[in-house]
Order: sequence, then C-alpha cells, then structure tokens
Amino acid sequence: MAWLLCLFRPDKVKALVNLSVPFIRFDREIKPVDVWKAVYGDDYYISRFQEYGEIEGEFAEVGVERVVKEYLCDFPVLLPKGKLFKRPLDEPITLPSWLSEEEANYYVTVFQKTGFTCPINYYRNLGRNWELLGPWVGSKIKTPAKFIVGDKDLAYGMPGMKEYIHNGGFKEDVPSLEQVVVMKGVSHFINMEKPEEISSHIYDFFCQFH
Repeated sequence: MAWLLCLFRPDKVKALVNLSVPFIRFDREIKPVDVWKAVYGDDYYISRFQEYGEIEGEFAEVGVERVVKEYLCDFPVLLPKGKLFKRPLDEPITLPSWLSEEEANYYVTVFQKTGFTCPINYYRNLGRNWELLGPWVGSKIKTPAKFIVGDKDLAYGMPGMKEYIHNGGFKEDVPSLEQVVVMKGVSHFINMEKPEEISSHIYDFFCQFH
C-alpha cells in the first residue's frame, strides 16, 4: 500500500522505506491471482483465500490461537484442505526467540474479536485492484526509496523475484530506489525479528530528507 501511495500521491511522500514486498509492475494481460495459481496451485494461500467464507470455516475448526501462532512462527504458503498446516494440531508450537508468549497472545486476542475475514478480503480484492490500476500501467515510482527484505522471506523466494530486485527491473520501475538491503537469516516479519536494525535503517535513511 505504501508503494501505491507513492504512485498515486507522490506529493504526499518525501521518502519511503519499504519492507519485504517490492513494488511490482502492472501487466494488463495477466491477472495476479491466475499467476499464483499457475505457479503454486490451488493450495497456495492466496488461491485458498478467494472463496468467501471457505477458509474462515476451516480456520474456525482449527481455532484462532493455532492459526495465529502458525502464521507468526512458520508462515504457511500452502493450505491443503483437511490439513492446513505442516505439523499435527496436537503438536505444541515453540515460539521463535523474537516473539514472546505475551506478544503472540495479544494477536490471538485481537483476532478472536475480529475474525479473519477483513484481512483475507485484501487478497480477495486483488483482482479488482488489478482492474483499477489499469491507468497506471507503465508508471514509475519516483519517491526516493530504500527496500529491506530478509533472505528467508517467502516473497524474496518467489520465482524471478531475486532477478527482478537485483538485475535492474526493480530499479527501472522505481528510478529513485537508493538502496536494497537483504538481511541474513530473516523471514517475513522482518520488523519484529530485527526491530533495532530496522529502526536504524529507517532513521538513517529519513535523516537524509530532514
């Protein structure tokens, strides 16, 4: 969403530090959900999220606490029907060193109140967003930017992503991209896993535009 803010209203953003997901150019001929289904299959989490109410029902059977902790500890890319997660449901989950039980339980409490539909609807709306972004095909993001990603991030490991980020495609789409940082041993929740390092990166970059 931060990339899109820079695209739509560059007058509102002086500089951007973005984490984990790079800006991806739009293609009017290829629907993003169709691409993910073709590459990863029907069990891919974005594929599973498309049918309203289906995944919510399966999550309800597993329980909010289990779902939240599975996502925080081992982001499940594939969600096969009948066996959503890799480990058996009666197997205890050991939280990573960067996540306390108190923090994890906070997220559990919130999702017990709200359910999962609202965040999942973001993925259900990807097709509509793709249609609405048609007028911006070929547009560049000109906001000065810094991008940080973990080398174990699922987004970084997508087919063609490393080539796009490091071989010129990313820079072509974001001409004012000033730096790409790949953090070793870090996964998707990069700001939680390395909070001090991320804060330093953000502070140092923004100081240039003070």
